[in-house]
Amino acid sequence: MASSQVAIRVHQLDKSFRLPKYRMHTLKERAIHPFRRHRFDEFHVLHGIDFEVLEGEFFGIVGRNGSGKSTLLKCIAGIYRIDSGTIHMAGRLSPFIELGVGFNPDLPARDNVTINAVMMGLTPREARDRFDEIMAFGELERFADTKLKNYSSGMQVRLAFSVMVHSDPDVMLIDEVLAVGDAAFQQKCLDVFYRLRAEGKTIVLVTHAMGLVQQFCHRAMMLSGGEITHIGLPGEVARAYMSENFRDLTSDVRVGITAEEVRLTAAWMTNATGERVDTVAYGDMMRLHVAVEALGPIKTPGIAMWLSSEDGVRVFSAGAREDGGGLGDFERGERMEFSIEAENRLSAGRYYLGCTVVRGTAGLEALLFQDRAADIVSYGVSLDSLIGIDHTVSVTRLRAGEPVR
Repeated sequence: MASSQVAIRVHQLDKSFRLPKYRMHTLKERAIHPFRRHRFDEFHVLHGIDFEVLEGEFFGIVGRNGSGKSTLLKCIAGIYRIDSGTIHMAGRLSPFIELGVGFNPDLPARDNVTINAVMMGLTPREARDRFDEIMAFGELERFADTKLKNYSSGMQVRLAFSVMVHSDPDVMLIDEVLAVGDAAFQQKCLDVFYRLRAEGKTIVLVTHAMGLVQQFCHRAMMLSGGEITHIGLPGEVARAYMSENFRDLTSDVRVGITAEEVRLTAAWMTNATGERVDTVAYGDMMRLHVAVEALGPIKTPGIAMWLSSEDGVRVFSAGAREDGGGLGDFERGERMEFSIEAENRLSAGRYYLGCTVVRGTAGLEALLFQDRAADIVSYGVSLDSLIGIDHTVSVTRLRAGEPVR
């Protein structure tokens, strides 16, 4: 970070909304009920929010839908009036919060760019001088005189983001409207993030993409129920977010074959410190466990465990048998825990832990088969494939007519 000076200070911020229990929409209703009092429910969105963002810091705000992220950003931007608390800002602010905010749909892009750039602190002359550059960045040169109501949502996002980055603000507030842009524009935004981060700009980013948080943010904060639950290193906040996000979701666990001789008692995952977790970051060590109990004697047993994707594709598997793993025969009431330790190379997503117990030297008699005994979530890196494999790349140039070696 470029400085230890405070760019944004939020102290004991509270925000609530009044939700009417009923509305009178017509004159007839008002005439029939002239003395009816309006009644409201208080909906408290933010409770005692207290944090600081330093100058030059890339600060991430995460949380589930309804946690208060966007409301907090709008309070900082001055769009919402706060109920209590204080917000102090150092420098010129540029918000990029909601699609269409600040734009007049009946005006062409040329006028909208000038108006928005002036609102962000540029002089009218500076706004006009940078117009061509703004339109070029958004790849909208052909639509400079087109009214904004004829723009698609993606075009409006490109225009708004381009105006923001060319207005040279001291502090940027960015909500996750970037998700509306196409892949090419998102990559252009990522390139801008790298440049702004290197230039020491102060940026507050609200997002559900934990990869962006870990890639760019110096620190991050998590909101839950309108309160700060975590604040600190991006990796720790991302892990807390993923744990909460999937805590209440029920997985489609299917019980397959279960014989009378054996039963599955538990299936879980632990991290490098031995703590039970439901999520694992890309590159971290994970340990997968299943526990089974013999309900009767089992001769020459074998046990295997695997991970499969949402589509049922088995990503990898490992097993142990009596001849190779030294299991021996199972006695009635005996319990066994089978574990696999590995570095997580899974692409971001949900995966299912399955296991099987077989009997006999050939392993053809399945006593237990459960393909979704537990589910885990991998996060941190989104790949075009299921897994990432350590590899090297080489390219050899061949002259015309030279045979391939």
